[in-house]
Formats: sequence, C-alpha cells, structure tokens
Amino acid sequence: MSVVSGHLSLARATAFEAVIGLEIHAQLLTATKIFCGCPTSFGAAPNTQVCPVCLGFPGALPVLNRAAVDFAVRAALALGCDVQERSVFARKNYFYPDLPKGYQISQYELPLALGGGLDLHVNGLTKHVRLTRIHMEEDAGKSLHEGFADSDRRTYLDYNRAGVPLVEIVSEPEMRSSAEAAAFFEKLRQILLWLGVNDGNMDEGSLRCDANVSIRPVGDTTLGTKAEVKNVNSFRYLQKALDYEIERQIDVVEHGGRVVQETRLFDSAQGRTFSMRSKEAAHDYRYFPEPDLPPLIVDAARRAAIAATVLELPERRMARFVRDYGLPTSDADLLTQTRGLADLFESVA
Repeated sequence: MSVVSGHLSLARATAFEAVIGLEIHAQLLTATKIFCGCPTSFGAAPNTQVCPVCLGFPGALPVLNRAAVDFAVRAALALGCDVQERSVFARKNYFYPDLPKGYQISQYELPLALGGGLDLHVNGLTKHVRLTRIHMEEDAGKSLHEGFADSDRRTYLDYNRAGVPLVEIVSEPEMRSSAEAAAFFEKLRQILLWLGVNDGNMDEGSLRCDANVSIRPVGDTTLGTKAEVKNVNSFRYLQKALDYEIERQIDVVEHGGRVVQETRLFDSAQGRTFSMRSKEAAHDYRYFPEPDLPPLIVDAARRAAIAATVLELPERRMARFVRDYGLPTSDADLLTQTRGLADLFESVA
C-alpha cells in the first residue's frame, strides 16, 4: 500500500478521522536500577549488570530507588500532573523471554500521578493534549536477534536492561494526525531532556513510544477498535507508522471488514506495520499489589522540595528570550531546544 506521509486523500480525510493516544516509556537517568544496586549504564557486555533481584531469583527482595522516585515526580510536576500522595506498585503478569521474573513490577490502579498535559504547535495552530497518568515501572531485558554466528537459529537474551527505572507517560486519545503525535513525542522528549531525567537517546532505547490508533467516521464520538504500534523510536518513524496504520484501517473498513484489536510492529525498511499478536486487555495481566513493596508515599514536603528543582521550562524561557532580548521567535525556539544551549546564550548575552 502506498501512503503519503502526513496526509489522507481529501475524500478519506472528510469521511474518517484518526484517534491517536501515545504511551511514552522513558528510562530515568539514575546510576542504579529501580529495585537493586546494579548499574544502568548502556553498552556493557551482555548479562554483566545483573543480580538476583533484577533476575527474579527466589527470595531476592526489591528496594525502591529514591532517586528514581524524585526524577519521576520532577517530570510529573513539570507536565502539570497531580502527584498522588499515595501510590501502589503492582505485579503485571505475563510471559515473555526478556522478562526474567515472569511479571513486571509496575503501577496500575493507584499510579504516581494523574492529569497534566502538553500544548502542541502544529501547522500554525495550538492544541492542548491532556495526559491520563504517569506511573513508574521497571524495564524488561532485551532479545538479541542479530550479531551472533547462529542468529539464524537462535535468539539470545541480555538482562542488563531488566530493572532499569522507567516512567510511562500516557496521553488521552486526543491527537487527530500523525503530525500532532510526532509533535507531542518531540515536545515531551525536549522537556524530559531539559529536566535531566532522561537522556533522550532513542537509538539506544532510553525513550520509546507506543501509539494507539483507531479511526471513526467524522462527527462520530465513539471510539473505534484500536491497534497498538509498539516501540517506535523516532519522530519520523512514528509519523510513517501512523500514516500507514490509518490508511490500513480505512482500507479494512471500506472493504467491509472489521479492524481487529491487536499489537503491531513498524518495519521501517518497508514503511508498513505488521501484526505481532492480539492485543491484551488489562484483566489478562492479572494485576495485584506487589507484596514485597509498601505503598509509595510522596508527602507535601517532598513534593515541594522536588518542585523547587523544576527549572524554567523551554516554552516559558523561549517567551522570555523574545521579550527580554528582542529575539525572533524562531531564534528563541532554536536556542531553547536544550538547556545547555539556552544557558550558554544567557551567559554571553
């Protein structure tokens, strides 16, 4: 199928609209993992940064990393979220080879933060996209399908990444185009990088995006059946994956079929998505409270102390550069892409 990036045909654009929500997984820049003392540095030899806790050995107990909590709260406050005084970790039960425990420690019913949102600027228009929640969890390991003499017959597993702290940032399904979704992802990356809680390195997998997308007739308010496109790691690929997926779903409907709820992968070489598996519902994961961790308490004093570390954010600093230094908006935007560049400018201005 041939898809033109960012644009539906006029007939299709007036007949259908896309409904897009994003789930962003951001590794937190802590020196050690979320529940143990193993290092989190990228690029070490496989399975050299592991211990009984992150490998899920019987009797090994998790201990929550305080710095990971502080980073997660900092991100939540910067995004305008309501940080909950009490949140609870839960076991998300599923089988996958790169999940050594057979479950992932995450949060479900009582997440770290609720609400918040981002203002997007796309095609000369400003749009506010709300956040649903931010929760903390541990990353999984990594399946290695290439790089070995027998890779045509075997997959190897590297558990160095298992237990690296993550925040999952979930948007409401309020984006209507691939351009809006890419703008959301890009702005969120900028803020996380600015705060110093994530390194923004999508090539290394420290920032990943899952996109939930469905279609519906223009004017309809009900949600259609969604497909989830997993682990997209660039803004350009996110747009291409969504453009293809929107067209694919419209083709299915126009030919009398029904869109199936499923998880799909994007093949960048072919520019298309492929079915990976049927999409699980929450009850399939059999969530229950993590028995080895107490509830996480973030009281008002701690929230206030972390809020004091949330620096002037890029958009506000850009506006100040325009106001105080008389810069064109385009120049101010360029200078505030990273905090280091903005600081350098002010040091010599």
